[in-house]
Amino acid sequence: MSITRRTARRSVQILGVAAASSALALSAAGSALACNINEFSATAKCDGSKGVIVVTDKDGSGTPATITVFLENNGADAKTVGSQDVTGTKEGVDVTFEEDWSPNAEYRIHVTAGKDKDHPIVDKDITPNLTTPSEGCSKDESTPPTTPAPSDSTTPPAEESATPTPSASESSTAPADTSSNAPSPAAGDSNLAETGASSNTGMIAGIAGALVVVGGGAVFFGMRRRGASSSR
Repeated sequence: MSITRRTARRSVQILGVAAASSALALSAAGSALACNINEFSATAKCDGSKGVIVVTDKDGSGTPATITVFLENNGADAKTVGSQDVTGTKEGVDVTFEEDWSPNAEYRIHVTAGKDKDHPIVDKDITPNLTTPSEGCSKDESTPPTTPAPSDSTTPPAEESATPTPSASESSTAPADTSSNAPSPAAGDSNLAETGASSNTGMIAGIAGALVVVGGGAVFFGMRRRGASSSR
């Protein structure tokens, strides 16, 4: 009887150790597959000239999670940047928040993970808070280029005007009055010039010729009358 009891006790002890080992193994496996805050990370990047905040979820268990980003100011939430749902993988899944962040700004990233939102597996912040770089994304745009880019198009020379434009000194100076400097003609010269240049010269010459003919005829008849009177 004693041998049988001892054997039974040893069997119970062996079963107890095996059960405890199995429980520990299952517990370790469950802990390895459970979602953990350390599987989340955040960084501030530039997408061209705009800023973005990228949160990476490397939860291999595929537990659904909600990520919320807050802008901090003196240890308090200044504004909510946004909130997005994500299901992580072992390789990692990125979630991007568009945020035109300023240099040296501080952001708090909160993670809530678990299928039951009333009893989440994770309800913590990523620590430490995210601090953005000391240089903004638009730093290159504010710096002017040192060397101007060459221009492909050339400006044609201006066409010269056919009529020369007088200079300011030429256009502003009135022409000199040369009539006041010329010598005045004599009175006789003036009358001769006016007579020769008159448009009535032909008519006067015709009248004078007619008078000469009439006078000559009168003289001729007068001389014939005198000759007839003397012959009587």
